[in-house]
Amino acid sequence: MLNTIEGENYAVSLDELQARLSMTGTLRLNGLDEYAPVSELLGRLLELPSVPTLDLTCLGFLNSSGIAVLSKFVIEARTRQVDGLTIIGSETIPWQTKSLRNLQRLMPSLVLAWQ
Repeated sequence: MLNTIEGENYAVSLDELQARLSMTGTLRLNGLDEYAPVSELLGRLLELPSVPTLDLTCLGFLNSSGIAVLSKFVIEARTRQVDGLTIIGSETIPWQTKSLRNLQRLMPSLVLAWQ
């Protein structure tokens, strides 16, 4: 099952069979309320029986509200003791190298993969 949220400059897609959520484009939503549908898909990712993967390799920009959503997602994964959570990022996108490493501080077992 594939679930997608699309906006003017972004897409968020959950592939439940692959336990993979992908974010692409530029995410500049205003506040946590506007990010609620994205948070819902992230929560569903954690409920899947397979090892979850978050693919951000094509996400060129994420604002501070979006980074807060990712932080809450990682804290929820840690609370649920999710094994093997992987976040795939791109070392060529400046915000990712700093922000994704900070997420690893929230959950030391988080696997960061770079492309």
